[in-house]
Amino acid sequence: MTARRFILEGLLRGPLTEPAPRADETEVRRLAARLDAAAQRRLGRSLAIREVDAGSCNGCELEINALANAFYDLERFGLRVVASPRHADVLLVTGPVTLNMREALVRTWVATPGPKWVVSAGACALDGGMFAGGYACERGVGEVLPVDAHIPGCPPTPAALLAGLIALVETNAGR
Repeated sequence: MTARRFILEGLLRGPLTEPAPRADETEVRRLAARLDAAAQRRLGRSLAIREVDAGSCNGCELEINALANAFYDLERFGLRVVASPRHADVLLVTGPVTLNMREALVRTWVATPGPKWVVSAGACALDGGMFAGGYACERGVGEVLPVDAHIPGCPPTPAALLAGLIALVETNAGR
């Protein structure tokens, strides 16, 4: 096959990817409003999240980043992803804590002021997932830090991430 024919076929065939799943805008708005209201009751302000990749495959990070894209745009509801643990209320941790990331994760937790919560997101953060038993992993986040909530999935969807954060804040509203 010549290069010209290969390029032409590629242009005519179109993308081979699946269409993105449709998110229910009403459900996203409802979840985000509940999260903001719970954060206002608990903290008196919006919820600040520091995402920590403790050695994941980056599937969970893609879904977490989707929360900030133009489609979900959750900052309009008061949900903020912050760059420093010193500004965070929640550490959202993904991945099976690798030996190389253990100390960095603990230091991030220590740098986060109280009240603080730790949320593990994804199957790997729960128990190591497909990396469990590997020589370079600590298993799940719970082996290293006290975990307040877990959001299941491989990876969890943006709606599942929102629902998990709501459950965390509403459950701990009395603390």
